[in-house]
Amino acid sequence: MSQRLASTLSAMAAAASLCALSPGVAEAATPISQANSTIFGPRVYVFDPTMAAGDINNVANTIFTQQEANQFGPERYALFFKPGAYNVTFNVGFYTHVAGLGQNPDDVNIIGGVNVNAKWMPAANSTCNFWRTFENFAVTPSNGITRIAVSQAAPLRRLHVKGELDLFEFDENWNAGWASGGFLADSLVDGAVVPASQQQWLSRNSKWASWSNAVWNMVFVGSVNTPSGTFPEPPYTVVDRTPIIREKPYLYTSGGQYFVFVPALQTNTQGVSWANGPTPGQSLPISQFYIARPETDTAATLNTALTQGKHLLFTPGIYRLNDTLRVNNANTILLGLGVPSLTPTVGKPVVAVADVPGVKIAGLILEAGPVNSPSILEVGPTGSSADHSANPTFLYDLTVRTGGSWVGRNDVGIKINSNHVVGDQLWLWRADHGEGAAWTTNPTKNGLVVNGRNVTIYGLFNEHHNEYQTLWNGNGGRVYFYQSEIPYDIPNQASWMNGSANGYASYKVANSVTSHEAWGVGVYSYFRDAPVKLENAIEVPNVTGVKIHHMTTIWLNGVAGSEITHVINGTGGRVYGSTPATAMRQTVSEFAGTGVGTPDTQAPTTPANLLATATSSSQINLSWNASSDNVGVSGYDVYRNGSAVGSSGTNSYSDTGLAASTAYSYTVRARDAAGNTSAASNTATATTQAGGGSGTDFTYGATNVNATQALLWFKPTGFTASYVIVHYSYPGIGQQNVTMTYNSGAARFETSVTGLSAGKVVTYSFTYNKNGTQYDSPTYTWTKP
Repeated sequence: MSQRLASTLSAMAAAASLCALSPGVAEAATPISQANSTIFGPRVYVFDPTMAAGDINNVANTIFTQQEANQFGPERYALFFKPGAYNVTFNVGFYTHVAGLGQNPDDVNIIGGVNVNAKWMPAANSTCNFWRTFENFAVTPSNGITRIAVSQAAPLRRLHVKGELDLFEFDENWNAGWASGGFLADSLVDGAVVPASQQQWLSRNSKWASWSNAVWNMVFVGSVNTPSGTFPEPPYTVVDRTPIIREKPYLYTSGGQYFVFVPALQTNTQGVSWANGPTPGQSLPISQFYIARPETDTAATLNTALTQGKHLLFTPGIYRLNDTLRVNNANTILLGLGVPSLTPTVGKPVVAVADVPGVKIAGLILEAGPVNSPSILEVGPTGSSADHSANPTFLYDLTVRTGGSWVGRNDVGIKINSNHVVGDQLWLWRADHGEGAAWTTNPTKNGLVVNGRNVTIYGLFNEHHNEYQTLWNGNGGRVYFYQSEIPYDIPNQASWMNGSANGYASYKVANSVTSHEAWGVGVYSYFRDAPVKLENAIEVPNVTGVKIHHMTTIWLNGVAGSEITHVINGTGGRVYGSTPATAMRQTVSEFAGTGVGTPDTQAPTTPANLLATATSSSQINLSWNASSDNVGVSGYDVYRNGSAVGSSGTNSYSDTGLAASTAYSYTVRARDAAGNTSAASNTATATTQAGGGSGTDFTYGATNVNATQALLWFKPTGFTASYVIVHYSYPGIGQQNVTMTYNSGAARFETSVTGLSAGKVVTYSFTYNKNGTQYDSPTYTWTKP
């Protein structure tokens, strides 16, 4: 992330412009070779205190050397420590998860150091130190200081730092480098916490001896020994109690067996959960979890496990999924080890949760694929209405990423339709650097859309999306700490107009909302490419149930003439330059609505001109004219033969998994955020095609090449496909998702499949684009002769 940072230890600086292991083996009671030979696969290292400290250091530092600057690489690792003491010192780089496997943090003591530096970027710049995890261990630093210089998506949980904790790095002149974090939860620091140059930070349910300073936005929720002062100088926001929390589930070992501990739901808490004994909760045996491996698992195998009632434990790696993971069972856990990535390949959400209670999703990067997805994570279908207050769904340590590693596209990052959902450290990031980072290349409208009631989020980081960063439509929402940069790369003002207003507010609470509250809201600008203006950083309805506490706007940098004109609803001064200080930073301490809201009772207009088109023997595509609403349409419900079958955030829907040569009828209803539903559309009918070796749109086949190779091919009929993706697998490999190469001589798309032998069965299907619409073929098989 490119950011300008005011340091309390150095002068104000200009914005930053951007930011197979073979460890040696020593003699030991337990050889180091056993560390990555567990049920979790080769990228998870489980260390035992009987292993030689030098060997453990060798593994950890070899991984760090590879991962120190590996910002968008595919490698992922977990370094886990069984209960005991370890005399080791190492640094932690990208996509590395360090955790103790005791039931309590003090069960594992690392005597030496676990640190994050910022030496890989100039001037000790840690604003790009993302995607790493620390949890459930004690560290006794040999020099008295643990240094963890991180920014977003680097959560610190269940730590006991037996000394000082510094959250920044020094440059060569002993100035504090730029830093833009971060998150500390359920942790104890025996000494001081020194944030120094950290722009902002959220500390929840933690305790320390002292907290030394602040820059722009420091929020403390349910913490002990919080610093004193009155916003905006110093910029502290203190909330005495955490209203509702269930600490993140974590892996531990006991009696030679692995378990996942699920902390209990708690309300009105203060301090660490393990201060007076073990964290309350329950243990689940590892046998209740399906252990996923990226080299073998597919959407089909993972959905089968979910259907069987299993939880999912994702080992490190990148999972490319050609279907949505459907979480339909209450209390299901999706837990990532080693910061794994899940990405959709065919324009669907990568995870969709039914309107059920108690789901926990944690420790994952959810990354947009090359085909546009309406959302990446959907919690509850459109129109969800159940009361989950007794057992909320929790989202922990999730990054939703659009671009960076590859070109990605989506409309919404996380859409929350269910009620009482709780988020705990979420970063929704449209990439401002890396692969595909450009205004029209990695578009995403909104990072977060909340339609559910009584949704609570601790630590909401939401940046660079093309329209509203956050759009909150549900009543009863609460946000504790908000950090947001609006997009850098807007080409001109005309490209970023919300009707007649300049730009889209970062934090938007819909006009229909009558109750909402937020604490510590920071919105920053860096209009890099044009003199763009934003009218309001925050927009909320002026009603008595809406309260916003401690707001900050910052001009990080930008083209002359750019600005954020107001902080909230036309109030608060503008930020437009680096000097004077008031040109760079503006604050509003309190906003409390004074008006009386008018409930939204107006239903959307009826969807018109519904059309149904059979595209294969198993799929019918629907399209209709979009509805309108006085506030806004939040989605559409699709009915097949009179029963609800799905929902869509756009005016189209693909109904798949149908029977061949069968007639189906459809209607569609529009829904708004207040729950008002339109009348049903006209009825549209279509009959699926007969099964066979070709469809109306294409012919296909598999051609034997030699003893180990075959050629899969796809030939469009009467149209030009802008892309074709083939999804294939055979015994011994997991599903492969490959963009096919066009052979102009044969007028068809082709992909070679290798590693075959006689009798192997290849299973394959296609995703293709026809006239701007994406279609999925049925699944076919071919046996190697």
